[in-house]
Amino acid sequence: MAVFLVLVAAWLSRVEEWRSYSPLGTGGVSGEAGETHREKPSGIVRWLTTVDHKDIGILYGVYSVAIFGWAGFAVLVMRFELLTPGQDLISPSFYNALMTSHGLSMLILFGTPILAAFSNYFIPLLIGADDMAFPRINAIAFWLLPPSALLVYAGFFIPAIPAAQTSWTMYAPLSLQLPSPAVDLMLLGLHLSGISVTMGAINFIATIFTERGENVSWSNLDIFSWTVLTQSGLILFAFPLLGSALIMLLLDRNFGTTFFTVDGGGPILWQHLFWFWGHPEVYILILPAMGFVSLIIPPFSGRKLFGFKFVVYSTLAIGVLSFGVWAHHMFATGIDPRLRASFMTVSLAIAVPTAVKTFNWITTMWNGNIRLTTPMLFCIGFVSNLIIGGVTGVFLASIPVDLILHDTYYVVGHFHYFLMGGTVFAVFAAIYYWFPLITGRMYQRTLAKWHFWLSNIGVNITFFAMILLGYGGMPRRYATYLPQFTSLHQITTLGAVIISVAQIIWFYNMVTSWLEGKRVPDADPWDLKESGLYTAEWAWFERKRETALADGGENSDEDS
Repeated sequence: MAVFLVLVAAWLSRVEEWRSYSPLGTGGVSGEAGETHREKPSGIVRWLTTVDHKDIGILYGVYSVAIFGWAGFAVLVMRFELLTPGQDLISPSFYNALMTSHGLSMLILFGTPILAAFSNYFIPLLIGADDMAFPRINAIAFWLLPPSALLVYAGFFIPAIPAAQTSWTMYAPLSLQLPSPAVDLMLLGLHLSGISVTMGAINFIATIFTERGENVSWSNLDIFSWTVLTQSGLILFAFPLLGSALIMLLLDRNFGTTFFTVDGGGPILWQHLFWFWGHPEVYILILPAMGFVSLIIPPFSGRKLFGFKFVVYSTLAIGVLSFGVWAHHMFATGIDPRLRASFMTVSLAIAVPTAVKTFNWITTMWNGNIRLTTPMLFCIGFVSNLIIGGVTGVFLASIPVDLILHDTYYVVGHFHYFLMGGTVFAVFAAIYYWFPLITGRMYQRTLAKWHFWLSNIGVNITFFAMILLGYGGMPRRYATYLPQFTSLHQITTLGAVIISVAQIIWFYNMVTSWLEGKRVPDADPWDLKESGLYTAEWAWFERKRETALADGGENSDEDS
């Protein structure tokens, strides 16, 4: 893999003038300095060599959708296995392998890249920048992701080695004792993914600090850019630590070191290092999603975002507090009670800035001119699911309650409300909101609303049943269970099937609409000018359409 990456880097280094194309597709013009700009490449060469932030955003999106599909397939197989208490469909080891890949896929291989897709495409447009601060590094950061995914999934594709079965938390001593080389490949893949994410975070920070237009100050920086800036700061502190822990785990497995062995640093050390990354990771995934919602709710409520400054302050507060809550995952490990009490306090405190955002969104909608478009429906679904996920999380932040519910399905239901009902819903809201801008076409509205309602119903059936399973004492990660849990498991599987059907509808809608959907009649498909909330990216879209028409037709600027 290292030799392959070196060869790719050597080939790319020979591609001169990556950005030397005419953005209008005119075949080449001369600039003021007399430099000739070549036309942007087409076909596969374009996608392999592009450093255009919009193209890279689309690459991130396509990659993330592929990972999302794999993760959904893995969890469907698991849910069908759990229809009955016995072991009927797959073996326990394959169940563990699917669970491991599902968790890592959704949290690392899908969650951060899908947010990077929007960040890459829209942040330069929102802040008035020509491109990202480091366009080539931006491209390299993406191209590290496909090999990282192949390494993580190697055990599924190489018959000679069994897939990794460590669970996504990779707890020692289990992760030390499993002999399969797939575990080592998985750890290397995760490390490569972490390098990619860290490079991207540095790029976003540099872009927002140095590439803003003259009229964009800190006081009028858009809320999405604020959330991405905070997210990037969290990544900068969290992911290098995860990378270090992964290297230590690899050394323990292959070179006899004792970082996480019982007679060395101990298995609890892995939990401390892992969760120091793992809990900020939750906010790394939710903060840009909150930015989407804060940007989309106002235009469909006919009002500006209520308490903009407090939404920004709460974003920064979440960023700071997120590094002080990691040990609430470890209340049952026997750590010092004084440490447990301090982490309980901070874990309860971090609910406050999240509540500030929630009340600001509700107040923005209050007495507003609500338009129930699909983006708005997903934003409302996001807020409602976030409330359930947040309230159930407050219970887990309390030591006595957590000691009872720890490692039960209650925890699974809680964080899936937060991430599937929260982050993924916000991503869908953003996809529908910006789909006309990216493609110049409109999606099928009826199918989009079917997608929302089936998704929302499926999410609440699936994860509320999990919360009830947790209250009943059903442990998580088990491939079998006692007969008294059968009904709730079957309800959970029904909800998972409904969610899957909804995503098939979404995928069909997106593909067909992109290829043959009705073209948007103007640059303001959401009537944003009427409410005075016509933001910078839509102004860019309007200029793009005007340039395309002046250049000889609506289709001439499709690739610029």
